[in-house]
Amino acid sequence: MQIESIDHIVLTVANINRTVAFYHDVLGMEITNFAEGRTALCFGDMKINLHERGHEFEPKANHPTPGSGDFCLLTKTPLEEVMATLNEHAVAVEVGPITKHGALGDLRSVYVRDPDQNLVEISNQLSRD
Repeated sequence: MQIESIDHIVLTVANINRTVAFYHDVLGMEITNFAEGRTALCFGDMKINLHERGHEFEPKANHPTPGSGDFCLLTKTPLEEVMATLNEHAVAVEVGPITKHGALGDLRSVYVRDPDQNLVEISNQLSRD
């Protein structure tokens, strides 16, 4: 077996509307609704499916919990512009900009928290291994 990429992840959230507002209004993701009233956030070739706590869809994680996510999003938007947008929306940068090592090479990153306190790293690819 050879895994190629991630198609989607699922975030359990306290409030779908609050989460959608953050990821759409601040990070620019597209909102999509699909089967049985489900909501997802789309970007590039990927998506984040949303489950509201207490109303999760099956199958689901064994212990779905808002705020337990920690993931990195890549952007070609310069981090200075990212930070300006975050500032316009009163989203605090928790750490950064700092240099980290990602899956394909060095990244320049800032870290923020979404409405559920998930840790969201937003990064520019600096180099490729």
